Amino acid sequence: MSAVLIELDNLTVSYDRHPAVHHVSGSLREGSLTAIAGPNGAGKSTLLKALIGEIRPAAGQIRHRLARLDFGYLPQAADINRRFPISVLDTVMLGAWRQAGAFGRVAANELQKALEALSAVGLEGFENRHIGALSAGQFQRVLFARLLLQDAKVILLDEPFTAIDARTTRDLLDIVARWHGDGRTVIAVLHDFEQVRAHFPETMLIARELIGWGPTPEVMSAANLMTARAMAERWDEDAAICGPAA
Repeated sequence: MSAVLIELDNLTVSYDRHPAVHHVSGSLREGSLTAIAGPNGAGKSTLLKALIGEIRPAAGQIRHRLARLDFGYLPQAADINRRFPISVLDTVMLGAWRQAGAFGRVAANELQKALEALSAVGLEGFENRHIGALSAGQFQRVLFARLLLQDAKVILLDEPFTAIDARTTRDLLDIVARWHGDGRTVIAVLHDFEQVRAHFPETMLIARELIGWGPTPEVMSAANLMTARAMAERWDEDAAICGPAA
């Protein structure tokens, strides 16, 4: 069995003192392929942001020995401004900033790797196009190419297949499978339970609280999904932050 890479210990994450995710404990192993699933508003994206350090825990801990540069993060499409005047190639080249530094020059081999990444996602010849001129599926391919260039140990994907066509979804799932085969740790927030069952061997099912975490066939049981749905229906958006778990 692979070593524990990231450990959550009674983790609570909140906005304005209201818990978005609370009392989550468990571990992610090196090289694992894990889906984070649950109802809308369950805290899935919040948890992902806590993992990369974008949101600080209100209580509990996230323990690991990784640097920020070890994480590759793909936010939801709605969080990305596509009106910024930048080309496809320059967007992908942002994945090389770990090698170049904030003000460094990108080496010629990184440029070649960026072109190879675009080819790998099916966008050869798109280098000079403006990102605002791309379809949703094409833009998501660009962001996956950027992650390929970044070459991170841990890859976090927030709703990566939302509002894109079926062919693009299949192609990007193939890249996810390749990352997994390379021994990288991949964690993806997903709303499509069939995708979870078909492509992700491990699942964390949450409804602000942890419902289950482990092998997907066990976690995504009818009973657990019913529990998650019932908890979503009982949510009180004005509830005060809770105390420590017993």
